[in-house]
Amino acid sequence: FLKMSQSRAKTTEEFEATKALLWKFMKEDIYPNEQLYAEQCKEIGRRSNEWVWPAVLVDLKRKAKRLGLWNMFLPVDSAAAAGTHGALGGGFTNRQYAELCEILGTSAHMEFAAQATNCTSPDTGNMEVLARYGTPAQREQWLVPLLEGSIRSCFAMTEPGVASSDATNIGINITRDERAGQYVINGSKWYITGAGSLHCKIMILMGKTRTDGPVYAQQSQILVPMDTPGITLVRPMESFGEAEPPKGHMEIHFRDVRVPFENVLLGEGRGFEISQGRLGPGRIHHCMRLIGSAERGVSHMVRRIHDRTAFGKPLSKFDSVLQELAKSRCEIEMCRLLVYRAAELMDTRGNRDGRTRQMLSMVKAHVPLAVQTILDRCIQIHGAMGLSQDTPLMQAFGGARALRLADGPDEVHWRTAARLELSMQRESPLKDIPYYEKPNTVFRNSTDPISAKSAALVAQYSKL
Repeated sequence: FLKMSQSRAKTTEEFEATKALLWKFMKEDIYPNEQLYAEQCKEIGRRSNEWVWPAVLVDLKRKAKRLGLWNMFLPVDSAAAAGTHGALGGGFTNRQYAELCEILGTSAHMEFAAQATNCTSPDTGNMEVLARYGTPAQREQWLVPLLEGSIRSCFAMTEPGVASSDATNIGINITRDERAGQYVINGSKWYITGAGSLHCKIMILMGKTRTDGPVYAQQSQILVPMDTPGITLVRPMESFGEAEPPKGHMEIHFRDVRVPFENVLLGEGRGFEISQGRLGPGRIHHCMRLIGSAERGVSHMVRRIHDRTAFGKPLSKFDSVLQELAKSRCEIEMCRLLVYRAAELMDTRGNRDGRTRQMLSMVKAHVPLAVQTILDRCIQIHGAMGLSQDTPLMQAFGGARALRLADGPDEVHWRTAARLELSMQRESPLKDIPYYEKPNTVFRNSTDPISAKSAALVAQYSKL
């Protein structure tokens, strides 16, 4: 396996060379295989409940690894935290990866190229958690095979019975069996991405290990091997009518699922602390890819504008069409600037910094909706074809819409951004600038006498 340096970020020359190589890989290997990948995925879902990687993806993974287009997501700081295992990372900063991830996002399905390069969710977030918070034994058992791409993982948080957007509601029961030295897990989760694949070997589960004490110290994150007795994959949950095999999003029941105490990450009651570190990359990677989806959509839009004629002239001659194109370009550039700024803050200030957290929240709230709007325009320009299987537009639109709920709904991210703004405004150099003083004079009192001239004019006009 190709080992890469985690001690420094790639130079500009190295980074540009990787970008060029990635574009070559996309054009020669990803785009030509999109329809084959989609058909093989559907066939896996039709065939049985034993979901495995499609053959074309396995071939592409092998090639991407040979080319060194592998684990590009793992930032240099996380790689350093992982110790010797960090040598399996790509050696890029978050800001550098933002450009690479956008290129990956131009594929259809949006995560097709990301899967081929071992840069896909939820594995990326889970690998960062293990790199930052795992023990040496946990890293050796789970982080190494994940970085090598020999297994996959899932992250179990959302529950069907509560509003999981408020993480304090997460209540799957985790009790301690002191005699056995084990945690015992009971309850349900759903929309657990990746759990349906036979390649998924490890789950990071967030649940409640205590019901008293500080509300943000009641949840813990625990490593649960997928072959642990008591785990039932109930059904694949659909999104826009698609189960999306072989990755999928599963409903899972846990009945007396037992794992040893040493499977807890960082310690009991530290689930929220881990989440603060995980949600940075987890939120922004999706948005990086979404910009790629938007670029793919606009490319199709321009092709359609040039090729189609209506009411006696090309669509490119309609001002309304040109305005929609211009709006889309403007919105893509705004999204990109937000993402780049957030990535830079992650590199320089870290994921827990208040300004970084605010930028991440704004990115997660703004980018999916903006891209959804852009892709809706692209569909509209294509007419009925935009709704069909002949373009990737509907699939991309559905992905953007789903991401307005994945990793938390828009409203939660806007709320976080606003609360951080209220806090940061206390340090603003503008905070003590007062409103203008009101003058002490008055315009006129109701009892003030009116001049003879004005009285005459009022009398004159009242006779109209």
